[in-house]
Amino acid sequence: MIDIERLKFDEKGLIPAIVVDADSKKVLTLAYMNRESLQISMEKGLTCFFSRSRQQLWLKGETSGNYQHIVSITADCDGDALVVMVHKDGPACHTGADSCFFDTLWQTPQEADPAFTLDSLMKLLKGRKENPPEGSYTSYLFQKGIDKILKKVGEECTEVIIAAKADDKKETVYEVADLCYHVMVMMIEMGISLEDIRRELASRHVIDHKVKQEKMTGDQQ
Repeated sequence: MIDIERLKFDEKGLIPAIVVDADSKKVLTLAYMNRESLQISMEKGLTCFFSRSRQQLWLKGETSGNYQHIVSITADCDGDALVVMVHKDGPACHTGADSCFFDTLWQTPQEADPAFTLDSLMKLLKGRKENPPEGSYTSYLFQKGIDKILKKVGEECTEVIIAAKADDKKETVYEVADLCYHVMVMMIEMGISLEDIRRELASRHVIDHKVKQEKMTGDQQ
């Protein structure tokens, strides 16, 4: 553990703090802390920064409700920058974006056509709900509402079971993909994010780890 006094604040008494989502590992924002805001952050377990424009402290989420719950704060090797891992309650950017870093300046040709991710699919599905294009099946599901969506989820569950029971790997993969898609549509309809699921799974991992430790301790006694 490093002491605050060993950190190297600049001539204005500030140190850059890179805020990272503890679940997705996405960089959320770059802000600045002084000794007081860093102390508050550690005491409250919530990110508190120093606004260079307003020249005052600000607790992230105090007005928006988008609090950032701190998991850890790590200093770099020189002690002049911090990485703050957080679980966030909402968008990190004042524009409403998930992260402040969304304007691409340059990327390799290979990244110009980015690989598929569940996050990108969720973004696409959310767009279909907010701005429904004509003829979109996804938009049709949102227009019909939760009952129609749940019916499709149920149907796809059955299709997965049938394919798996037949030991047909290719068909099972196809049906699992269909199920995942419809479950994600349901998630958006209910306001559930991938981060909510990641956080739930992570909490189960922690519980499982604790149970294993307790079992090992019990076996040794």
